[in-house]
Amino acid sequence: MTIYNRDNYILTDSPLKKDLLKLFKKNDKLTILDIGGCEGEESIRYSRIFPFSSIYIFEPVPENQKLVNENIIKYKAKNIELIPLAVSDEDGFSEFYISSGHPENHPKNLDWDFGNKSSSLLFPESSNNPNWLNFNEKINVQTTTLDNFFINYKIDQIDFVHMDVQGAELKVLIGANDHIRHIKAIWLEVANVELYKSQPLTRNIENFMNSNGFYLIKSKMNGQVGDQFYLNKKYYKTISLFNRRFQLFFKNKVNYF
Repeated sequence: MTIYNRDNYILTDSPLKKDLLKLFKKNDKLTILDIGGCEGEESIRYSRIFPFSSIYIFEPVPENQKLVNENIIKYKAKNIELIPLAVSDEDGFSEFYISSGHPENHPKNLDWDFGNKSSSLLFPESSNNPNWLNFNEKINVQTTTLDNFFINYKIDQIDFVHMDVQGAELKVLIGANDHIRHIKAIWLEVANVELYKSQPLTRNIENFMNSNGFYLIKSKMNGQVGDQFYLNKKYYKTISLFNRRFQLFFKNKVNYF
């Protein structure tokens, strides 16, 4: 059931909880990245699953950054750090397109912001987006790369990346450079149509991930958009081993959301 309430959403378990607990132990000291963290909801969920982890939220929109900090305090998520930058394929500054809006079929008094979750480094293709979704504002944001994150934070590996970057997925992944080999698991959004100009489509993401040693182990499409979960074969050596741990049989890829 869809939950359109901030508190209820944050206090509900992440749909990836069971899967992540098959990969990691609750008390593990993980490094988790939430890229495109918006209000920080997903990071707070992960902080409850893995209370000894270090979680980093990348969020470039100032209004969202305020909400992230408020939520960190409200939910006492002391293992979360906000990094007020966008993640891309290079350091510098970039135009960033701010989304807003509210669907007509939902009450205006809901404690939920429908419109702030579609901002992107890429120019929106209005013909493929809902009519209620607006992009009336453009700001300049500072960008960084995953490559720099590894170097600046002096870490050897990232255990899990949650990526919600509205079409900029390949920018983020390319920006990891050779450090992509040291990321264990990645969850990201995909689309079969361009919601943003020059957005990589599902097949482009799959090809990139396959060529960089990742297995697609979970995929769900809801119409033209969906989510995918990848594991790095460097850490999870064979699909058959992973199958036994999940008690599933995979051929090339399986949808089991």
